[in-house]
This record gives sequence, C-alpha cells and structure tokens, in this order.
Amino acid sequence: MRLGFRAAAEDDLPALSALCMRSKAHWGYDAAFIEACRDELTLTTHDLGAFDMQVAADGAALLGVAAVGVTGAGADLELLFIDPPAMGRGIGRALFVWACDKARTRGARRLRIEADPGARPVYERMGATVTGHAPSGSVPGRRLPVLHLDL
Repeated sequence: MRLGFRAAAEDDLPALSALCMRSKAHWGYDAAFIEACRDELTLTTHDLGAFDMQVAADGAALLGVAAVGVTGAGADLELLFIDPPAMGRGIGRALFVWACDKARTRGARRLRIEADPGARPVYERMGATVTGHAPSGSVPGRRLPVLHLDL
C-alpha cells in the first residue's frame, strides 16, 4: 500500500461522493435510507471552497476523506468517511488527527462532531465526549449524537 494524504481536488468530487455513500451504507442502512442521504453526501465545489478537505489515497484509489470548517475558536468536523474495504487500517484515525491539527492551526479550541450513531464509539475512542443530539440533515425526525473534543 502506498498510502498518501493530499488536499481534495475538484476532479475527486464524484468519486468522493460515491465513497461517502458506500461508507454510510456500511452501517447496515437500507437502500431507501441511503438514497435519502444522497444530497447531504454529495460533495460539491462549494464544499471545497468552504472547508479544508483532505483525502487518503493509495495511488489513484481514494480510500477516505475528511473535511473541517473553522469559525473562530470553534470547528466542525464536516465529514469523515472511509471506504469500507479500507476500514481498520488507521486511515480514519489519521484523517481525524489531520482535522484536529488543521482546526488547531486555524485557531480553534474545540471540535464539534455530528456523528452517525454507528460511528459514535469511534469518536469516543479518539477522546470526544457526547454533549447532546442534533436533527439529521437527511432524515426528518432522526437525531444524531453530537460530540465535542477540546483541542
């Protein structure tokens, strides 16, 4: 494996959007649920301009993506998705560390994470604490755990 990390590019967006959909499906959701998430998981050029976005790649194969947005002393982990065959190799942790470091260098002191319920334990293992819940941007009535991590 020739794992490398780099900034996301506009040409990556279709493949990264598909990766986000596969990663979401990993949690066992049915096709209708995944389709309901399509708009929220489709990455756009607006996302590239609004957030710092990093990809993990093995040559041309994209294995993961993370994005962080910073406003003052606060930061939001906008997304963190790993292609299911690449899970368990430390790629998610590396992208999470990148997001924390990026937020910290841009002046943030706290990272906010709205997580898929299945990913909650992953973020807790990395030191984040559940502080509440937020409405899903894709599925009306669904609530997502909100976690925070002091940077």
